[in-house]
Amino acid sequence: MATVNDIRTAFLDFFAREGHEPVASSPLVPRNDPTLMFTNAGMVQFKDYFTGKSAAPWPRAVTAQKCVRAGGKHNDLDNVGYTARHHTFFEMLGNFSFGDYFKARAIELAWTLVTKEFGLAADRLLVTVFASDDDAFELWRRIAGLPESRIVRIASSDNFWAMGETGPCGPCSEIFYDHGEGIPGGPPGSPDENGDRFIEIWNLVFMQYEQVTPEERIELPRPSIDTGMGLERIAAVLQGVHDNYDIDLFRTLIAAVHEQTGRPTNAINRASPRVIADHLRAASFLIADGVLPSNEGRGYVLRRIMRRAMRHAHLLGAEEPSIYRLVPTLVHEMGDAYPELRRAQALVGETLKLEESRFQRTLARGLSLLDAATTSLGRGDTLDGETAFRLYDTYGFPLDLTQDALKNRGIGVDLMGFNDAMERQRAEARASWIGSGDTATETVWFRLRERIGATEFLGYETESAEGVVLGLVAGGVETDRLSVGEEGAVVVNQTPFYAESGGQVGDTGTILSTLGARFRVTDTQKKADGLWVHYGRLEAGVLKTGDAVHLAVDGARRAAIRSNHSATHLLHAALRAVLGTHVTQKGSLVAPERMRFDFAHPKPLTEEELLAVEDMANAVVLQDSSVETRLMDRDGAIASGAMALFGEKYGDEVRVVSMGRTPGDAGKTYSVELCGGTHVQRTGEIGLIAVIGESAVAAGVRRIEVLTGQAARRYFVEQDRRVRDIAARLKVRPDEAVERVGTLIEERRRLERELAETRKRMALGGSGGEPAVRQVGSVNLMARSVEGVAPKDLRGLVDQGKRQVGSGVVAIVAINEGKAGLVVGVTDDLTDRISAVDLVRVGAEALGGKGGGGRPDLAQAGGPDASRAAASLDAITAALSERAGAA
Repeated sequence: MATVNDIRTAFLDFFAREGHEPVASSPLVPRNDPTLMFTNAGMVQFKDYFTGKSAAPWPRAVTAQKCVRAGGKHNDLDNVGYTARHHTFFEMLGNFSFGDYFKARAIELAWTLVTKEFGLAADRLLVTVFASDDDAFELWRRIAGLPESRIVRIASSDNFWAMGETGPCGPCSEIFYDHGEGIPGGPPGSPDENGDRFIEIWNLVFMQYEQVTPEERIELPRPSIDTGMGLERIAAVLQGVHDNYDIDLFRTLIAAVHEQTGRPTNAINRASPRVIADHLRAASFLIADGVLPSNEGRGYVLRRIMRRAMRHAHLLGAEEPSIYRLVPTLVHEMGDAYPELRRAQALVGETLKLEESRFQRTLARGLSLLDAATTSLGRGDTLDGETAFRLYDTYGFPLDLTQDALKNRGIGVDLMGFNDAMERQRAEARASWIGSGDTATETVWFRLRERIGATEFLGYETESAEGVVLGLVAGGVETDRLSVGEEGAVVVNQTPFYAESGGQVGDTGTILSTLGARFRVTDTQKKADGLWVHYGRLEAGVLKTGDAVHLAVDGARRAAIRSNHSATHLLHAALRAVLGTHVTQKGSLVAPERMRFDFAHPKPLTEEELLAVEDMANAVVLQDSSVETRLMDRDGAIASGAMALFGEKYGDEVRVVSMGRTPGDAGKTYSVELCGGTHVQRTGEIGLIAVIGESAVAAGVRRIEVLTGQAARRYFVEQDRRVRDIAARLKVRPDEAVERVGTLIEERRRLERELAETRKRMALGGSGGEPAVRQVGSVNLMARSVEGVAPKDLRGLVDQGKRQVGSGVVAIVAINEGKAGLVVGVTDDLTDRISAVDLVRVGAEALGGKGGGGRPDLAQAGGPDASRAAASLDAITAALSERAGAA
């Protein structure tokens, strides 16, 4: 029997042999269509090729595309588990022609595949064509040899595909498989076509027109082909079963469900294992593609899927988290075809476990309260909206779970009453917020947030995406447009731009509208609890609310920021390893050109410590180990050893970033931290970590400044250039420069000492001569004005002068760069009647200074006016004369 994996491979290989380029599945979060919540068809990633916005790199392509239909227009969630063919997650096999071949070749390839490669009996197949598509009718009759009775003309839109109200469109042709007379139902187009006997297995879209306006349709110059075959459906046919949940993949997953819950399927719980198996696939692939559970947008749809599966696990008797234990089985079955699932296995498992642990508490409490609130209700009754809202708001029991729990009892929920209660709560929150003291300029963001909801952040997985402008602000006021040259802020429904948080600066880049507007993003900030705001200036065109736009992050700048942010984690771990576990982060700046890291430590780092920190961090860089991200419960993450970063606000669920292996203990993860920033995928991408500075920030807080990657390389290149320049000037080799500089420094110090001594001798009367000493009354006075003597040498000079005068006073004014320093010394035998402090204050006043201080035998002062040096000495002489005369 051909397995699902065999069938997928056979499809891809067949079209590869026929000249089609095998293209990997695109992510479940569409990057090129902001109107879609999830990728729901194989052609989504090729949309720009079909519209002509971009040129296809190959004329033909083939894919196995992962798809989700669980939100918006395509929402099969409530039917999953109860029907044979509804899924939230499914795989779409498709072959595509971008202006290469058309109907004849598409039909020939399809017929060859299903009848020869897959071996389906031709008499079990019939096809549909659009009612007026005579070409397709004749081609099926000629190529496949089908009788006219098995080529059904369908006049409805079911057989005419359109991308939108305008754009590429064309007729369809569907291939149906007849499961036989034992299954109820009629062929397509008949009154009982909704039965299960005839099952559509493949749809061929002949994209041959462009809808210019609702009234005008023209021929495309290069018509194209877009096809879609549900892998689960064709697997059911090829494996001889009628129900998709009986194919090998689902049998394996359902068996794993039974093993985990310990309860086999019966008529009562038949849907539960199916729901779990289907929702396991959807949740796991969404998480692997960057969606995490939340209360809005895609994250909310994921949470609904997860909680629906978890409720069915509860119905099967699971008392402990169990769905996460199914992830290895899923990875074993699908990980080879989709490597991203294998790479994200740890994140998927942790996220499911966390969500299920929290949900079980909510479920037990909510079901108990729900039972109490509905004891008097019977089939056909309605639960009042106030009670449903109280379950949601107070106890965390979501509305859709309330509806699902009451579904089997035939009890509805008053949605209008629920919405009224929700609006009352919002009004109260609005009034509370407006009165909270926040500035009026911030109220605009609150109003926007309330009206348009939170921004979907895509930046962990991509640096470009499509979006729709939902809000524009200029001068602190909402507007409906921005004009050329105008500065303002743009809010879109989804963005790859990272908003400043946790020390990491906001992204910059461009926002381009399909109508030619170009907005230069200079900063991205987060406002009003979940609103991403892009600040900048409109450089071209006119940007309006409702415009479809392409958002592109400055990739080189983001790469540098990622390297610097990951480097902070490595350095944090290295600092703790070298200095001790008292080291904790006290702040950081993660910018593209540099980063700094503040941490608790009581004293400066030695050169040896800095080198050890740098070496350890770079050893992990050289490991080139993968950087892994998991979603965990905040308290559990911290309890497990994850470091919480300073200044970061954490919710109940946190991203835990792990990187590296501890040198000397490869089994231990080197760095584990709670962090919402962007990071490299492998430590080797950091390239190099260079610590270029260490300093004090505050008492007990140190700061290191760091460069990474190209910035670090340029820094070392410049340092090397300087060393070579120094060596050239010294006329030595670069490796001899340090020793030569040391010799020169010592020589200079010797010369400076000699010069200082010479200046001292000259200051006291010249080499070998007698000092100039005069009598003031009965006291000897040496009074000199000198230049070029350093202030630090003045006291020593005075002491030497005191020795030379024997008994008396020494007063010296030193002139340096226009300012004057004054020192007065009095020999010990005179201090009982003459004070150096009194004399120095008199001299300082003459220099334009104030005060002065010291001891009776030695005092020092200064003044701003060196030109008054002689007057200062004269004032000291006069004051001494008075004191000497009085004595």
